[in-house]
Amino acid sequence: MKENILETLKNLNFTEYEAKAYLALLQESPLTGYAVAKNSGVPRSRIYEVLDSLAMRGDILVSPGSTPQYSPVPAKELIKNRRMKAEENFELAEKSLAEFERSANDRENIWNITGSNEILDKVKACILSAEKRILLEVWKEEFEELESELRQAAKRGVNVTIIAYGEIVSDFANVYLHYMGHEITEEYGGRWIVISGDDSEVLAGIVSLGKDSRAAWTMHVGLVMPITEVIIHDLYLMEIMEKHRELLEESFGKNLVDLRHKFSIHPDFKKHYVR
Repeated sequence: MKENILETLKNLNFTEYEAKAYLALLQESPLTGYAVAKNSGVPRSRIYEVLDSLAMRGDILVSPGSTPQYSPVPAKELIKNRRMKAEENFELAEKSLAEFERSANDRENIWNITGSNEILDKVKACILSAEKRILLEVWKEEFEELESELRQAAKRGVNVTIIAYGEIVSDFANVYLHYMGHEITEEYGGRWIVISGDDSEVLAGIVSLGKDSRAAWTMHVGLVMPITEVIIHDLYLMEIMEKHRELLEESFGKNLVDLRHKFSIHPDFKKHYVR
């Protein structure tokens, strides 16, 4: 019978010595540490270490004095406390694993977002979750909607780098003014927005069509990597144009228009992604 009880206590996260000491105290208490060692069979060299562990966990009570006395928490209370702790751990595990599962799913999913307000709300969420770096391609109109969140991110220590279509002035971000924002708006038939947060999530889409605006958000590495690298390559181009504009325009036309025409598949040299 006693062996069964000891095994039961072990299943409740007691060590063998803790189980023996607690069971001895259930049979007789209060006891001194010496008496607990004698009655339980726990070595005297270990008994105070074992009793301290039980006391810290709340399984026994200590009466202070020149010779401390030990008493057990009643068995019913012990079981109640263990049950409550187990339930708390199960609830925590359930929430944590649900978050992990959701995060794992997010890394594989691609979300379709409709409507300019909804797109900007998701961009704000990306900004809020960023910890290291935000890369953003944005027009002035949308920047004004996002400026507060971007400023707060910069205050948190996030590096904010913006490729700006239109005159965007910022005292908290690295801003690269695109050399042909107006022409691109005309060519594409609308304003887009692209954001990469911490090189781990991206959103990209057309944001200037009101309720008909469309964007995609994902953590899928198959899209995060190329979209992030496209933004970085645009930054390369901004740096190169800043230092060698005259030479490049001599070879490829004003604002590199000859290159843009070279790689167009439409006779009007416009993009037709938005139909």
